[in-house]
Amino acid sequence: MKTSAQARQRNRAARSDMKSIVKELKSCKNRAEAEKIFRDAASTIDRAADKNLIHKNKAARDKSKLAAFVASLPVS
Repeated sequence: MKTSAQARQRNRAARSDMKSIVKELKSCKNRAEAEKIFRDAASTIDRAADKNLIHKNKAARDKSKLAAFVASLPVS
């Protein structure tokens, strides 16, 4: 029980980190800043998929949507 409780806490923290960085990316207004954050977001999403917190296809889908969002931002 203790082991699963510890794992649950780690998983919740990792999921929260992933959601936070995605929100931060979506609040960006210029492409240069968004591209920097996108690299971190993609890495965080991949890490979550490696740990089986999310499915690998969801990770790919999320990264694709974020990349399209970054591409749609104005260059400044």
